[in-house]
Amino acid sequence: MRVYLPATFASLKELSDTGEMVVQQGWGFAVTPALEEFYTVGDEEEIAHVAFQEAARASLRLLSLGTEHFPHRRVVVTVDVDDKQVTPTPENGEAVVSLDPQRISFADLAALHVDIGANEEATAQGVEAVHDADLGDEDAELTVGDALDNFLAWYDPTELNVLVALM
Repeated sequence: MRVYLPATFASLKELSDTGEMVVQQGWGFAVTPALEEFYTVGDEEEIAHVAFQEAARASLRLLSLGTEHFPHRRVVVTVDVDDKQVTPTPENGEAVVSLDPQRISFADLAALHVDIGANEEATAQGVEAVHDADLGDEDAELTVGDALDNFLAWYDPTELNVLVALM
């Protein structure tokens, strides 16, 4: 199953250094039956984009906890894992899944997605606003939406070490 994992640059460094990465809190986002049921219109690619965007938003939450390196760059790690490792948890949101074990390896990688430098200002504002947006603040939701409107750069898994070294 394809799963989108919210991450930070520190997660990429861990993956580069050890070949494995701890899945933050064990949560990811995927095209689940609940998500497909919720979106009655749209093809699988459009529905997958919804799950991806949820991971990008969750990356804002991770960044709000603080990180030394690149505190204003969202990261989403896309993996393909065995279906047995993934449990949908619709009570937490239509796209939310839990992973067991809560660790992925380099072999699981399908793609890496990272904010580019030009996105940092909007991402910084999104980091500051994400918790208020989660609590229903409409202005904060617009700020988070502005951050999410920025595309993340795509990297092939084979580029992981170069990406970490260049950043």
